[in-house]
Amino acid sequence: MPDITRKHVGPRMSQLVIHNSVAYLAGQVGTPGASITQQTNDILGQIDTLLAEAGTDKSNLLTAQIWLSDIASQFEEMNAAWEAWVPEGAAPARWTGEAKLATPDFHVEIIVTAAI
Repeated sequence: MPDITRKHVGPRMSQLVIHNSVAYLAGQVGTPGASITQQTNDILGQIDTLLAEAGTDKSNLLTAQIWLSDIASQFEEMNAAWEAWVPEGAAPARWTGEAKLATPDFHVEIIVTAAI
């Protein structure tokens, strides 16, 4: 049986799952209705907290998946916050797309995996 650790488990998802020295984070969202910069910074802070709980940090990111509610108007602003946060030389494999998020008040959702 594989050794799987789940943290912050709810009825629908776990915020953090650890397996085989990899931390998998659920999609993180920021303060509803806030600016793209604020939502992105909120999310990045949540990611830092969850990664620390897993015993790792952003320098060990493997992948990042970013969803924006309007990529044409939000991409540059989100990237400015992202690039200020990601350690130089430690950028993960990343993809960014546009999607309708859970509510119209959410403009950014970020999902990451990291090595432990």
